[in-house]
Amino acid sequence: MATLLRKIGLIRLHDRDTEDPKHHQGSLKGSKGNQKNNANKHCQTANETNILSTPEIKARKLDQHGKDKPSGKDKQGKDAKEKQQTGGGGSKATSASSIPPLAPHRQHCTQVRTRRLMKELQEIRRLGDNFITVELVEDNLFDWNIKLHQVDKDSALWQDMKETSTEFILLNVTFPDNFPFSPPFMRVLTPRLENGYVLDGGAICMELLTPRGWSSAYTVEAVMRQFAASLVKGQGRICRKSGKSKKAFSRKEAEATFKSLVKTHEKYGWVSPPVSDG
Repeated sequence: MATLLRKIGLIRLHDRDTEDPKHHQGSLKGSKGNQKNNANKHCQTANETNILSTPEIKARKLDQHGKDKPSGKDKQGKDAKEKQQTGGGGSKATSASSIPPLAPHRQHCTQVRTRRLMKELQEIRRLGDNFITVELVEDNLFDWNIKLHQVDKDSALWQDMKETSTEFILLNVTFPDNFPFSPPFMRVLTPRLENGYVLDGGAICMELLTPRGWSSAYTVEAVMRQFAASLVKGQGRICRKSGKSKKAFSRKEAEATFKSLVKTHEKYGWVSPPVSDG
């Protein structure tokens, strides 16, 4: 039995030792060929990667990518779903960060307007000629009632004031947010005047009260002196007609009249009395 097994072992060893060397070479070539094919395949893949970097193939990839993208409706639905999940906080934060805040600008304008009006109010109260006096409407620094006590004493208007015991002409002046870079709105309250560039509602026809004619260098006192000169130049008189004299001026009517006259004068031009007249 041992002899038989020994013979079988010898036969197997003999078969292994006597195998055709070409067979081994073929197997080696086959393995080398596989390696070479794998290397060629890798190079081909690398070449494809380089080729895909060309614009034409990039466009092809983008087209394919576009096909894979969801439709507009699907995308909108997805966005809506994400907003519901996140509570829309992300979009609000983005929009808030992209829009600059307006509060600092408004605060700066308010500070400029306040400083300017406080300064002008102090200067008017220092006047010793009793030309005008100022009262704040409900303690509002931006809303003034101005009493014009004096006009040209040689004028018919001054004579009317004496005969009717009218001590002053009362005007209301309101200052916009961007004052002194925009003009105030000024209108006559009492008495009811005729002519003198005073129109319906108590509106005043003066170019310097419009954005076109206004300058930030104008003071309230200078504006009032120009108004007093306009009254005299325009032959303003106190209305004494029984029915018309009792009708009060209104702000709404004054604003509408002023807006209309500005459009008219911007089309046909302005005529203001010379400074020498006042």
